[in-house]
Amino acid sequence: MPEIKLEHVTKRWGKFYAVDDLDLVINDNAFVTLLGPSGCGKTTTLRMIAGLETPTSGRITIGDKVVFDSAQGINIPANKRKVGFLFQNYALWPNMTVYENIAFGLANIKDQLPKVDFEAKNAARLGEILSNPSDVTRVLEECRDKKGKLDEKKAVIKLIDAFTISQYTAKKLFAYHLEQGRDVSAEAAALKQRAEAAKKNQNLNDAFEVTSGGKTVTEERKLTKEEIDLAVRRVSRIVKIGMFMDRYPAELSGGQQQRVAIARTLAPEPSVLFMDEPLSNLDAKLRLEMRYELQRLHVETGSTFVYVTHDQMEAMTLATQICLINNGVLQQYAEPLTVYNEPDNLFVADFVGNPSINFVEAKGGQQADGTLALTVFGGQKATFKPAGPLDMAGWFKKRDGDEAAAAEALRRKSAEKGYVEKGNKDETFRYHIAKVEEEDDSLQEEPVLTNEDLVLGVRPECIRIVAEGGLEGEIYGAMPTGMESTIKIRVGDFLLTGVVFGSTLFRIGEKVRVDVEGQTVLFDRRSGKCIGFGTLAF
Repeated sequence: MPEIKLEHVTKRWGKFYAVDDLDLVINDNAFVTLLGPSGCGKTTTLRMIAGLETPTSGRITIGDKVVFDSAQGINIPANKRKVGFLFQNYALWPNMTVYENIAFGLANIKDQLPKVDFEAKNAARLGEILSNPSDVTRVLEECRDKKGKLDEKKAVIKLIDAFTISQYTAKKLFAYHLEQGRDVSAEAAALKQRAEAAKKNQNLNDAFEVTSGGKTVTEERKLTKEEIDLAVRRVSRIVKIGMFMDRYPAELSGGQQQRVAIARTLAPEPSVLFMDEPLSNLDAKLRLEMRYELQRLHVETGSTFVYVTHDQMEAMTLATQICLINNGVLQQYAEPLTVYNEPDNLFVADFVGNPSINFVEAKGGQQADGTLALTVFGGQKATFKPAGPLDMAGWFKKRDGDEAAAAEALRRKSAEKGYVEKGNKDETFRYHIAKVEEEDDSLQEEPVLTNEDLVLGVRPECIRIVAEGGLEGEIYGAMPTGMESTIKIRVGDFLLTGVVFGSTLFRIGEKVRVDVEGQTVLFDRRSGKCIGFGTLAF
């Protein structure tokens, strides 16, 4: 499967930038989720790669083939990119059976395909199977009813699965009636001889493809009924819907219909499979089951999956890489646990994680020993100990330099012909501080921030209730679920969300002592960027 590369890809409508200067490399056989809030640009990105949307500028490469380049005027249509697309809507034909729905797209394919002697190929396969009649007899004996009568329909299906053949070859095989003990050695030899003769006389390779000068000869043609049937049976086995082939979509559950849609997408063997929130129409339990199925499907097919979702749990559980987008701008591109444990900025930290991360505003600076002396919760003293060497002065200097360079680059770009100013401006993420008495942020003036204004990010599982905890708190709310409890702890006027594992019961109003254990993330309040990681002590 190919690598996908996006270089400076932009899509805008007027002054609205849906995708803004996106650089992205999706590796071969990756499962990448495009994650972000509604309207962030994730679906637009997917559609541009697939060829369903034309970028305003940039370059897209799939494998070794450039499928879009604004500078060179290249824009290969979607049907020539050899990609599959799975939509939120199953889009199944209600008047067609499951088999017909999967086969429908294959019947319309017309492309340069190998020139094959199908008669010789089928003869060779049939001869091979007939050479071991006992294997066939064993399968047929499993298809007798209680009265000992052989069920032909069941037998054909069993033969298809047992020998990985089409229904047409299976019917020919059944017609030999090997269950009657017939000697078919002569027929098997004749079939093999016919295949070998064709191979010798017509320059056929082992796949019975016509060759010339050692190379396979191709021709523009449609798929044969045999090829279509083999493809349909192959994907039906992968998604486990072989028993539903004669049913209509209305006779299937939502999960089964989704499996049919997946099978239809896989049947043409696309180089990349795109999925746009394919599980959003399913109930919670079925969504969980389908996540497992998609994981298995990714491994079995070896395909590259690109998956759009706004559900961070789907992204975390399915992806090998998460591409988190906000306001058309890439925020972070990394493995799921890296995004969770090492967020690049406040937006990433807030968007990924359920329950959400706790943000705590802090003020202070670095001391001689490298630690940071901070004031939190309106007066509580705390110490942040970095996990590794941290030069705060150097970090702020680099931040200022990067901002100056970005401003200069924007100034030069704005002077170029055809430049359109971005209407949906990029702003530092407005994080939420949970308080007992919520304040209307819209009425507050923007504070003047210095390098001493910081934000701490504490994951709920790092909140610990311990007898010797450095913070005094009070249980403000508790939601036990059996395996764990999600709790709200009041610390002064502030609220912290914690997750406590086990079946402990908490009483609202109960006084507790609290500590923070595990990794705490330190952010710059002005830019919203991550400064570093460490531990917090009170």
